Amino acid sequence: MAVELGKRIITSIILFLIAIFCILIHKFVFVSILIVILFISFNEWRDINYKYFKKKQHNNWKYFFVQFVGLVYLFIFLSTSIALRGNNSESIAFFIIILCICIFSDIGGYVFGKVIGGKKLTKISPNKTISGSLGSFIFSLLPLFLFNFQNYFDSHFDLDFKVYNWAFVSVPSEYETFNFEISLKSILFCLIISLSCQLGDLFISYFKRLNNVKDAGTVLPGHGGLLDRIDGIIFAIPTAFILIFTQIYLY
Repeated sequence: MAVELGKRIITSIILFLIAIFCILIHKFVFVSILIVILFISFNEWRDINYKYFKKKQHNNWKYFFVQFVGLVYLFIFLSTSIALRGNNSESIAFFIIILCICIFSDIGGYVFGKVIGGKKLTKISPNKTISGSLGSFIFSLLPLFLFNFQNYFDSHFDLDFKVYNWAFVSVPSEYETFNFEISLKSILFCLIISLSCQLGDLFISYFKRLNNVKDAGTVLPGHGGLLDRIDGIIFAIPTAFILIFTQIYLY
């Protein structure tokens, strides 16, 4: 368990650092790499479903419909990622925070699921447990407290870590209704993002189970496909977009 957890954490850190690099360097680079990632993910999605629908010779239209749904949703993920990333440091900061919530949620689910175990959450994914789901919700709150602790540390010790202030504490002015301070609204935001991550994981797991396959691909040796690592994020980013802009336009 410790070895697998270590691999998961290391993989998450590496992917996170790569993501940060892509997000920060330039918007054009960010979009270009994101398109490549989605191209690989779509190929994995196509391969997963091809094995299943190949057995159903009279269901070709269903196969193409499922591929179309996957393509549309990946496009939604792409467009909402570009919108949330924005063009200024504040929107970039908030995008990074959302990624942190997703990563902590994934790690929390794995840790609680392995350490506590217990009753299965659903038949869709036998490895998912109720305790793991609870762990995802709990860990998703850690970024909220960590970023606010850093803000407290800065203000009380008169330190000015510009990288931290720029990357983690600043709140996008256009998203001012989502001030990332410890509040009921911020807590609910984290929990909803965690829920969307879990739903994204279960969604992909359902189709993998139809094909009786463990991993979506082999792009990441020892960790499966790229889709296995970003399935939750693909659901979380559009969810964050809806939450933020619902607040802006309805209140």
